[in-house]
Amino acid sequence: MATKVKHVKKKKLGNYPHTMVVFSITLALFVIGLFGLLLIHAGKLSEKVKESLEMQVYLDRNLTEVQLVRLQKTFAAKEFIAYKNDTAQVRFVSKEEGAKAFLDETGEDFMEFLGDNPLRDAYVLRIDADHSSSAMLKSIKVDLESIDGVHEVQYVESLIESINENIKKISIVLLGFAAILVLVVTILINNTIKLALYSQRFLIRSMQLVGATSFFIQRPFLNRAAWQGVMSGILASALLFGLMQYAYTQVTELQLLRNDEQTYILMGALVVVGLIIGFMSSYRAVRKYLGMSLDELY
Repeated sequence: MATKVKHVKKKKLGNYPHTMVVFSITLALFVIGLFGLLLIHAGKLSEKVKESLEMQVYLDRNLTEVQLVRLQKTFAAKEFIAYKNDTAQVRFVSKEEGAKAFLDETGEDFMEFLGDNPLRDAYVLRIDADHSSSAMLKSIKVDLESIDGVHEVQYVESLIESINENIKKISIVLLGFAAILVLVVTILINNTIKLALYSQRFLIRSMQLVGATSFFIQRPFLNRAAWQGVMSGILASALLFGLMQYAYTQVTELQLLRNDEQTYILMGALVVVGLIIGFMSSYRAVRKYLGMSLDELY
């Protein structure tokens, strides 16, 4: 009677279960990506808030149409003016429009008892986000008031200072959380790969005993870890993209805060981070087991 031979599958160097590793790295990178999307949208919101800052430039009385056009061109040529669709955000508000707006807002017609319109023609200038700091706005005010035909420049200085201060505080907090998150995720991925390589420690030792070089032993582990990092980065990016598109369809206002260029850079960064962390974690783990004695492996 023939004896059945039981075939035992040989362990290959670097051939450890990778599904758990890819899942763990993908989850960790996905969390980083979520926080990255939060930072991108927060930055876009900050930019939108800054771009909504306006200055009211009140003009001298009795200016001619030619002088008004000249002033508009002068304002539009300033580097601190915001642009939308290649159009300078400079808007003229006549004193009649100002009186009507006051009447609509308060319900009182001051012209009835004054007999005249004391308001002035004005230009409303929207300031570029890059020039929204308190110091820059003060400098802009001085610059505008030096122009012929300008009577006075006003803006809500206390509000702008409060906005800038709050944006600065929020940015510091978010960056602090981001740094902590990256550190925690790096440790998590490192420990995940180290645990995955634990089952290969005796095989690593056996290869050493038969004379294999450190590079020969490390190569399959590093190649596999790099592939796992890239695959995890791609999966995390795909999950982020799907979640982002779903959020945009559910909350249409988020479309105003989307920044596709930075989002794609973030997704590319996740792939690179997965590759680097996977490669370095595997390198450190294999080096650790290469340096252990046989007693320490148990």
